[in-house]
Amino acid sequence: MSTSQADIPARKGRDRGDSANVGRTAAMDDEWKSATATYTREANGSITTEGACGYGDLHRAAYGRYSTALSTGLFNRGSTCGACFEVRCVDHILWCRQGSPSIIVTATDFCPPNYGLPNEYGGWCNYPREHFEMSGAAFAEIAEKRADIVPVQYRRAKCARTGGIRFTVSGSSHFFQVLISNVGLDGEIISIKVKGSQTGWIPMGRNWGQNWQCNSFLSGQLLSFEVTVSSSKTLTSYSVAPPHWQFGQTFEGKQF
Repeated sequence: MSTSQADIPARKGRDRGDSANVGRTAAMDDEWKSATATYTREANGSITTEGACGYGDLHRAAYGRYSTALSTGLFNRGSTCGACFEVRCVDHILWCRQGSPSIIVTATDFCPPNYGLPNEYGGWCNYPREHFEMSGAAFAEIAEKRADIVPVQYRRAKCARTGGIRFTVSGSSHFFQVLISNVGLDGEIISIKVKGSQTGWIPMGRNWGQNWQCNSFLSGQLLSFEVTVSSSKTLTSYSVAPPHWQFGQTFEGKQF
């Protein structure tokens, strides 16, 4: 199935029902770790602008209302993009929601450090702090929005996604790039391979965020993709893009 990236509609209700961004998904790691959280003050409570992971409009990518930027220590140079975290507010009777409810958020952006401010007062994303800069909607489900910053606990969670992994192709005749989104299970990709109908499997390198590249001529070829996530599980989607694919189109493969 193919669509133009610009033609993917924002679906009503999708932010809560899709992609496990809020679903009570099983944790991948039972150990809770300590961090802090703030939120971005977008007009509609969501993060909608393109971030460091390269997903573009986050509502169209189904991450918008339940997305988060990560501090340097968590972002890991972009390899954590797409990963899901279960987060809950703790140890603050004034700001935390009663019962410390948790939510699932997806890593979509980078929270840059500000070494002009102290780590404990404004430099929330300074290394080695572990910090989540969440959407306003996500933050409001675990804490009072009057709070500037709250203590939280987090752990990695499985990403339950609706539909298959999405491959958005771009580049030029001798430079092939693909944006990978809507990845289930770990959500965190560690390697990608592409295969044209006239080539073997070609390893791709990370360009930035979840954009992967190779210097190969693949125009006019049927495309297949092999995706490996951080748990070392690999999924192969054969014949995802037809020979007449065009740059800017999005194709849907299998799902973990």
